[in-house]
Amino acid sequence: MLNQNSKYDQSFLDKVEPKFEFSNKPINRLKIVKESGIQNKTAKEARILSLKKKINSIKDCNLRNNSKNLVMGDGDINSPIMLIGEAPNEKEDLEAKTFCGDVGVLLNKMLMAINIKREKVYSAYSINFRPPNDRKPTSQEIKRYSVFLKEHISIIDPKILILMGTTAMEAVTGLNTQISNERGNWKEIIIGNRTIPVIITFNPSYLFRYPDKKKYSWEDLKKIRKKLENLNIII
Repeated sequence: MLNQNSKYDQSFLDKVEPKFEFSNKPINRLKIVKESGIQNKTAKEARILSLKKKINSIKDCNLRNNSKNLVMGDGDINSPIMLIGEAPNEKEDLEAKTFCGDVGVLLNKMLMAINIKREKVYSAYSINFRPPNDRKPTSQEIKRYSVFLKEHISIIDPKILILMGTTAMEAVTGLNTQISNERGNWKEIIIGNRTIPVIITFNPSYLFRYPDKKKYSWEDLKKIRKKLENLNIII
């Protein structure tokens, strides 16, 4: 509220700034933030739809020609965390979703171990189509789809990136080395005009084949939780 000399206060303000409107009614800042989030989500959804159409228009791609669906991404589109896996398997290709079945159950448990619900994270793949017989994507395929992946990352605009598996590591960082040499160490990449912290870890499907590696994944998960705390990210 203005004081008893409010007419003089108003006169002064009108001289130095455009006309001010004063009100005793409090501003609902939560509503403003919520509306801003909705607008941001709508804009992202439109950009992702455009990117999806671009990927679907790829010519002469064996991956695309032999898949049933394009698997884009799912989860919270405004999440501060973006998790990137390798490529869809048969079940994920059928359902057009990321990390389904037993792999998804294990991923859910991994995230819950550091108090993160899966639905609070946005997940995507390095390759949008299932490779034949679930083989590992070639370096040429990874390079081809990395252009779309980096645009996808730019749209989501996460505060941290979690790369699961060698395909994700190569697609985002360009590294083509043993994942055991790179996992668990925070790196930084530049996407667009933003620098994003990145950590590399094992893919849940790999942990099914090599359960003895779970102890290393647990170390990586603890580092992710610590990074969230250091950056004051609440999720």
